Amino acid sequence: MPTEIERKFLVDDAKWGQLNKPPGKPYKQGYILSEEQRTVRIRVTGTAAYLTLKGAATGISRSEYEYAIPVAEGEEILKNFADAVVEKLRYHINHAGHLWEVDVFTGDNTGLIVAEIELDKEDEAFEKPDWVTLEVSHDGRYTNASLSVYPYKDWKK
Repeated sequence: MPTEIERKFLVDDAKWGQLNKPPGKPYKQGYILSEEQRTVRIRVTGTAAYLTLKGAATGISRSEYEYAIPVAEGEEILKNFADAVVEKLRYHINHAGHLWEVDVFTGDNTGLIVAEIELDKEDEAFEKPDWVTLEVSHDGRYTNASLSVYPYKDWKK
């Protein structure tokens, strides 16, 4: 069974802004099903689209199945089946032998920047970049599925 092992962190906006980074790639994603035990997501990146099914999390691990689909179909599914869409720019940053995916959210989630690292095992050691701050792996508010229905703009500051 394919498994995603992921840790999630907040990003220091000031340090992130000073970083020399590659261009971000626009992502749109929506949820067809979003429950505690499972999600079905559609993601469109402009040049690719994916249907993803995720199982319940155990710690920082969960089953994940992802399938490429035609972009035009991905756009249609987003429009016709997803209740809310999360938009963001995704950056890929290599640091100390690991790939970090940094999402700079736009729209209703503007102001939120989250970095994710996928690991081969839950206790795998890794070095955090200096722009990474608080770990939020176990805080459900920071999942994209949650952000699609309870956006960052609605959180009490």
